Amino acid sequence: VQLVESGGGLVQAGGSLRLSCAASGTFFRINAMGWYRQAPGKQRELVARITSGGSTNYADSVKGRFTISRDNAKNTGYLQMNSLKPEDTAVYYCNADFPWPLSTDYWGQGTQVTVSS
Repeated sequence: VQLVESGGGLVQAGGSLRLSCAASGTFFRINAMGWYRQAPGKQRELVARITSGGSTNYADSVKGRFTISRDNAKNTGYLQMNSLKPEDTAVYYCNADFPWPLSTDYWGQGTQVTVSS
């Protein structure tokens, strides 16, 4: 199983980016998918998470600005990021949880998001 992220880059404060996470390999389905981020010198933190049924939860710092979604037919998750702030600058990682028989989760390689002031 491989998770490949795309969509990161450099954007000015107030701008938008859309991250994608495509899962490939041998599996039946994906349970929850999530986006995490890690800024320099800080711990990795949860940004947003979505279950297979579409229930979502967000970090307080991104509520109202970020939207997580998924396309189960394409095994792809998305993170729409609007009204970006310099403090959103980080490496963003995709995480996907797989049920039996894999019974584990996988991480993407990360994509850099830089927001300039």
